[in-house]
Amino acid sequence: MQNAALEAAGLDAVYLAFRVEPSSLHMALEGFKAIGLSGFNVTIPHKVAVMRHLDDREETAATIGAANTVVVHNGRLIGHNTDGAGALAALRESGVEPSGMRVLLLGSGGAARALAFTLAEIAESVTILNRTGSKAQTLAEDVRRATGATSVTGGDANPSTLLKAAARSNMVVNATSIGMNPDAGETPIARELLRPDMVVFDIVYSPLETRLLQDAGRVGAKCVNGLTMLVWQGALAFKLWTGAEAPVSAMREALTTVLRARPDRGPD
Repeated sequence: MQNAALEAAGLDAVYLAFRVEPSSLHMALEGFKAIGLSGFNVTIPHKVAVMRHLDDREETAATIGAANTVVVHNGRLIGHNTDGAGALAALRESGVEPSGMRVLLLGSGGAARALAFTLAEIAESVTILNRTGSKAQTLAEDVRRATGATSVTGGDANPSTLLKAAARSNMVVNATSIGMNPDAGETPIARELLRPDMVVFDIVYSPLETRLLQDAGRVGAKCVNGLTMLVWQGALAFKLWTGAEAPVSAMREALTTVLRARPDRGPD
């Protein structure tokens, strides 16, 4: 996706993937500075851990407590977060306006943090559920403290709480890796809890149509897949690194081509 964008923009640069173990994160970041990278993305499982190794943090990343994009400027690592803005762009491109909606957000990791802070500013309510309930509660407390939003709660994602939360929500957002290849048959919420009047947004992009979105489609819910969010958060990152507007259509085409050619592809 990013290499297609660089080529379309006529820029002499390349985007590469590096697998970094958690114990080697600090060394990797120092290496990125040493070799003069313009910037890089940070993904699972480093979005929160990277924060303590940065030289500076843009306001959104600092508030959220997670970074997915880093700009290297004068040898300094500056953290940004494009996940929240990318998610909003994806929803609105799909004809969904999340303002005033009652959101059930599944997960408490780096992406979930970005979505929780972003949605809390505009949604009527946000209920955060996670397999480890204490993490969801901590995230909800962080969001309330930072945004002043009082209708943000957190808890354990057990059958009882999922049933109650789904019943009072009209948007479900999966911000976990449940349903991602190679475990595409899994879903974070039972089909019986989905309704036709819901918006179901799954940030997983591999496969393009997850089990959750298949179930949502069968009950007549509005579906938004993770590819659109991936494109928009990437477009925002591209502009941060290059100063140029991202060629969104080229990025979407490259990404779609790869994922359709290899539907069983896991995250790189």
